Amino acid sequence: MRSGLDVTRERIGLAAARAGRDPSAIEIVAVSKFHPTEAVGAALACGIRHFAESRVQEAEGKFTQLRLENPELRLDLIGHLQRNKVKRAVALFDGIQSIDSLEILDSIAAGLRLPGEEARAHRIELLLELHTGEESKSGFPDADAVRRACEGALALRSVSAIELRGLMTMAPLGLGEAAIHSSFRTLKSLFDSLIVEFDMPSFTVLSMGMSGDFEIAVEEGATELRIGTAIFGERNP
Repeated sequence: MRSGLDVTRERIGLAAARAGRDPSAIEIVAVSKFHPTEAVGAALACGIRHFAESRVQEAEGKFTQLRLENPELRLDLIGHLQRNKVKRAVALFDGIQSIDSLEILDSIAAGLRLPGEEARAHRIELLLELHTGEESKSGFPDADAVRRACEGALALRSVSAIELRGLMTMAPLGLGEAAIHSSFRTLKSLFDSLIVEFDMPSFTVLSMGMSGDFEIAVEEGATELRIGTAIFGERNP
């Protein structure tokens, strides 16, 4: 694993140099879905502290004990969140990168202020997912929908422990580099527009790029790269 991580970091550094960026401003989020707890432990030993999972149940089985043993570990959800799993998700994850509807945003806010329960000790961080790839139907369909979600999140901020941190997307598969560049540029352009339109000092995260396209994401301004295979190797779902 260390060799894969070293190569990944080197490739990030080269891509950042091409774009005139500081590689230290780009964070690796290790996507550990379908990989065992032992693989997460090996990544921790290599210095990784930020992980992501796609399924609530898998994350519970893998990270509940690990989080007790490694309080500095950060865990994000990157898969679609069903409303009936919101309570479990907000109890486990530090962030949810896959907010794709106003309904799920409302459910998360409600799940953080259930009567009779203690308030969370920290805020949960949210990213709004913009749909830019035809192979995936997840995400808000367009910029206007994302703007409405920003307005909703800001309205909920005073009554719930949520913090809107930025945007996420998945690039289209199999359409070539030009389509990937276009996908990431679309997200970056919307990100820049929202910073101007809304008062959100914490709105600093652009999560885009995976094992097959993270160098393009670096060139287009990503601050977080969701990398699984390049670090852990092929997975067995």
